[in-house]
Amino acid sequence: MLSPQDQLTELVRTLESKQHIFATDPLLITEKLQNEDGTPLQKLHRRAARIDSNGALASVLAKIDGRIKGIMMAMSIIWCVSGFLGLFTLLQANVVNFFYVLVCLLGFHTIMLVGWLVLTVINQGKSSSNWFASFVSPSYLIRGKDDVTQAAVRLYEEQLQHSGMRWYLGRFSHQLWLATLTGMLFAIMFLLIVRQYSFSWESTLLSDNALINLTQVLGWLPSLVGFDVPDKAAIIESRLVTDALPLSIARQWASLLIGSLLMYGIVPRAIAWAFCALMFRRKKMRVDINLLYYQKIINFWQRQVVDADDFKEAPAPIAPKAKVSTGNKLVALLEYPSNQDNWWLAGLSDFTHQNEIENFGIVDDRDDLARLIDYLETHPVQVLLGIHSTALPDRGTLRKLDQIATHAKQGLIVQLLDDTSSNEDSRIQRYQQWQTALAARKIGLVNDESVL
Repeated sequence: MLSPQDQLTELVRTLESKQHIFATDPLLITEKLQNEDGTPLQKLHRRAARIDSNGALASVLAKIDGRIKGIMMAMSIIWCVSGFLGLFTLLQANVVNFFYVLVCLLGFHTIMLVGWLVLTVINQGKSSSNWFASFVSPSYLIRGKDDVTQAAVRLYEEQLQHSGMRWYLGRFSHQLWLATLTGMLFAIMFLLIVRQYSFSWESTLLSDNALINLTQVLGWLPSLVGFDVPDKAAIIESRLVTDALPLSIARQWASLLIGSLLMYGIVPRAIAWAFCALMFRRKKMRVDINLLYYQKIINFWQRQVVDADDFKEAPAPIAPKAKVSTGNKLVALLEYPSNQDNWWLAGLSDFTHQNEIENFGIVDDRDDLARLIDYLETHPVQVLLGIHSTALPDRGTLRKLDQIATHAKQGLIVQLLDDTSSNEDSRIQRYQQWQTALAARKIGLVNDESVL
């Protein structure tokens, strides 16, 4: 889901579009923020928090979030208790069939875990959270007909429909399984402490040697972390036992049972939970500051007010003209895709060796930037970086630009891509902002008048 700051920012946007009356005038807050430092997103967060000066919007969001998390916690507790009671019921006899108990513990769990792995591979990139969205719909959790409540409910429902929620759902599913397995582990530990068990096995089709091999294979992984495994003599002696076994043999079977539950149940499920948590964090929703609503606010903050009577306008900085070298080239897009497949042809029109051009793709997050830097460390190339003309030269973007320029051994040149989505004044303003930023860094700019 969105972070709490992003949620509040989006809720303010939704309500402002519906002419909602806030605790503080949004226009006044926007004007006061014009001269404050910070990235556009940081200032948008500050703006939303100050507009919600009485905390009414944040309170509604926190109430919905708290109730969703409360339901998940209650379900986890119920699953843990059910696992405890289920195993407590299963281990009522003093002599128990080891393999029967093990199958009851891990059989269905293993099938479900393998099924999740298969579905995860098959459904890559697809959303599987529609039923989850209807199951925990915020409209069931909070009642209210006012604008704030209704807008907050719609905001949460939109988040639940996001493609990244499949990992949120997977994490929650693994959390329930972990709660069940943990309850079973508590039950085993409790019963083994307060009662003395004997373990046996029986089979119509399998011989002693087959069960010996099966037990040794099963015990290989638990033995790596210190759990005892019954030896051959103990396995043979445990066949068709109806009375008490020697305590040393019973302890070996008990140790193997606990080790199997941990190594084949809890540990794989915990790894799956951590994987889903990591993927959900990477696919997490973020505020789209390219929306027209946010762009109008950002453009207002970037305006410079001067006094015409005593101000002498300095000449606008101009970036140096890009010089294309004769060596190999690497082309990449910064943060945004291009509408044209071969967008770099305008910048490399005089470069005839097309087979020496490597297309890196889009450089967006930290992983992309690290992968590009690793490539530049081992390949002496000149980098042509395509920047969408709607992209703003904020601190984060310029930090990426500086890192690429530092590691490009044959230099970095920039090409601003064409944009027809905004008006002429906005395009000219952004073009000059990039001219200023590139001129300060002495980075060449491809002369393409179509972006103006």
